[in-house]
Amino acid sequence: MFSLEGKKALVVGIANRSSIAWGCARAFRDQGAELAVTWLNAKAEPHVRPLAEELGATIMGPLDVTSPGQMEEFFEQITDTWGRLDILLHSIAFAPKEDLHGRVIDSSAAGFGQAMDISVHSFLRMIKLAEPLMTDGGTCLSVSFFGSTRVVRHYNIMGPVKAALESTVRYAAAELGEKGIRVHALSPGPLATRAASGIGHFDEMMATAADRAPTHQLSTIEDVGAMAAFLAAPEARNLTGGVYDIDGGYSITA
Repeated sequence: MFSLEGKKALVVGIANRSSIAWGCARAFRDQGAELAVTWLNAKAEPHVRPLAEELGATIMGPLDVTSPGQMEEFFEQITDTWGRLDILLHSIAFAPKEDLHGRVIDSSAAGFGQAMDISVHSFLRMIKLAEPLMTDGGTCLSVSFFGSTRVVRHYNIMGPVKAALESTVRYAAAELGEKGIRVHALSPGPLATRAASGIGHFDEMMATAADRAPTHQLSTIEDVGAMAAFLAAPEARNLTGGVYDIDGGYSITA
């Protein structure tokens, strides 16, 4: 129905085969896109490099958004190798454990700032670096969660952080629309990813979501990947600034 043949896609956030970024990367590749894949650091490389190689990634390497200059260096690789970029997927988030497991009003300034920097501002920095490479337009995607607009027990500090991410998506979409660059947030329900395992009582959250969703099914990384691939396709060129719930209807229930 649609194709990403000839498109160049950067995927940031693969940790293992359970990662949302892995589901998206496979969907991009299956629709014909050529990939650039990053891993966090040397510790993560043995887990992610084989996956990047399995996908046939043309460009791969470390990308820690807190390391000064590393993001710029990776985008230089993209510039030197491809000279352009069509798709950016940002699927990273972080909050210090003590802040994540505590009350929002008890969060430290340092912890709140770190969560915002890694989970939100790094997306803006990536978009800024991608902008001059998206001369024929492009699609920038990040990953949110229902807890951005509703209070979800145990989601804590990540609720305000994801709310900021979704607002960032809308403002970036408005600023870049005239250049044909679309910006979206993918918002799946609870998924058993490594990042999610740090949230307290996450098994309980998944069970509640499956029970309340009209489909009574949790979303999968394949579901998220399918939506990501469609949003990156030419057929979705007039969609931008959206937050797309991929959760079996969980987000519409009271």
